[in-house]
Amino acid sequence: MKIGLTGTMSVGKTTLVKALKKLPQFKEYKFATERSKYLRDLGIPLNTDSTLKGQTVFLAERCAELMHDNLITDRTIIDVIAFTKSAKSINVLDKDEFEQYASLFMGEYDYIFYISPEGLPIEDNSVRETDPEYRDLIDFNIQHLLQSYSHRFKHIHTIKGSTKERIQQILNVINP
Repeated sequence: MKIGLTGTMSVGKTTLVKALKKLPQFKEYKFATERSKYLRDLGIPLNTDSTLKGQTVFLAERCAELMHDNLITDRTIIDVIAFTKSAKSINVLDKDEFEQYASLFMGEYDYIFYISPEGLPIEDNSVRETDPEYRDLIDFNIQHLLQSYSHRFKHIHTIKGSTKERIQQILNVINP
């Protein structure tokens, strides 16, 4: 089973993946978490400065994750497309072509869990963008992609609350 968490920055995706990793029912899973600092240190521009090459690296990472049978990831192809669509240095035609190509892989997730930023503050981890307007733009793009490509997804669910509440919501969906 492939489970992807999607949402704008600073909504607790990585925290949730780390909490799920501790559960016995996921002991056979591969867990993929944020690598932004590592990628930034390699010289790959992030956030508003992202480039088409940089986003292609992120897409390749997400596709590599999807090669595993049992996966829980805190980033999905949806996130990569949303950040690409929000990048200032990528022209509109390249953004559209990137989206068209990347969207081919969206249906490989068995479950997509969207986490809304509503009521959550932006935490500064010295890597992520802290501009609230940019955060809202990413969230808008993620929601738009989820709606536009809903026909490609097997299951899409919105989760909210504390980490413990989110875990329970995920378990209720995948083990009704």
